[in-house]
Amino acid sequence: MTEMVYGALPAREREPVLPKWWQTLDKWTVTSILLLFGIGILLGMAASPPLAAKNGFEPFYYVKKQVIFGGAALVAMLITSMMSPRLVRRLAVLGFIITLVATALLPFLGTDYGKGAMRWYSLGFASVQPSEFLKPGFVVVAAWLMAANEEINGPPGRTWSFLLMVTIVVMLAMQPDFGQAALILFGWSVMYFVSGAPMVLIGGILLAIYPLAQFAYNNSEHFARRIDGFLDRSLDPTTQIGYATNAIREGGLFGVGVGEGQVKWSLPDAHTDFIISVAAEEYGLILVFCIIALYATIVLRSYFRLMRERDPFIRLAGTGLVAIFGVQAMINMGVAVRLLPSKGMTLPFVSYGGSSLIAGGIAVGMILAFTRSRPQGEIGDILRGHVR
Repeated sequence: MTEMVYGALPAREREPVLPKWWQTLDKWTVTSILLLFGIGILLGMAASPPLAAKNGFEPFYYVKKQVIFGGAALVAMLITSMMSPRLVRRLAVLGFIITLVATALLPFLGTDYGKGAMRWYSLGFASVQPSEFLKPGFVVVAAWLMAANEEINGPPGRTWSFLLMVTIVVMLAMQPDFGQAALILFGWSVMYFVSGAPMVLIGGILLAIYPLAQFAYNNSEHFARRIDGFLDRSLDPTTQIGYATNAIREGGLFGVGVGEGQVKWSLPDAHTDFIISVAAEEYGLILVFCIIALYATIVLRSYFRLMRERDPFIRLAGTGLVAIFGVQAMINMGVAVRLLPSKGMTLPFVSYGGSSLIAGGIAVGMILAFTRSRPQGEIGDILRGHVR
């Protein structure tokens, strides 16, 4: 009837989805990720040819695979960043259940590729490390539980997240994969702290780390060997750590020159765990400082945006994901300069590795989705309201 009297109402023009998504995205984080990936390709061209020649492949075999895996990671990152936080949560819960089952079945169906740790599934043409995909799923699930704990008549989410964390840490330690277990524990602890956990309880958790580490040292030859190698004052120059630290020392401030580095011929993991040594030797500390600055940009920009977030789930999930991302980068570089014991952990978006690249793309996509600008008041408005 209204249309008969006044005529049809004009359709409202909606803003296109892609421009709107781009306007709400943190461009600094996206640019930093792209630069890290580009640096990874550059370093891969220097570090991987010796391994390719050893295995009978063409010189840039691993570089081509890294481009493929990295392309898939960037696509996964962009698609995930377009999702709403609710959709991210739903898919993360589903992914978490699948990867948790896959991790539990590793002792029966997995392989260690001769490295002494049952961490991978062999697919013939490639391998999958489920723990890489387990991390972002766990963070989102734990954040969901902790946020639900704050609701009226809500479930005991903090307790459930703690039990879930302990279960996963035990499963990873049995592989053994103490590096990923430490990341899970750290990420959960950061979220628990941000959610308002009492300092006494957090202190108790920190104190419990020592007896757990002592137990692992006494019952795991893999763990004890790495700790002994780290604590030994005499550094064997023929070990991976020895080669890595010598390469960093030889590189100096400006490096020995592109293609002139020697560490890539000695380190079997030069293109993965010790890629930062190749960067330091050939390009010097200048490139290393640039890499550190890019990681710092991602972490700080994400935290600044999360500080303005009013939704507790988004704030907790984003905080946990950023914490794990930043600490993983710190651990990888810390191992190379012998500040930390060897962990077998990749440098996000720089090291070669299909599982780590794609899982990292999903995790950063979640961070971008959680830090997108949304129509809401500042969280400070809530605090000022309570004060009044």
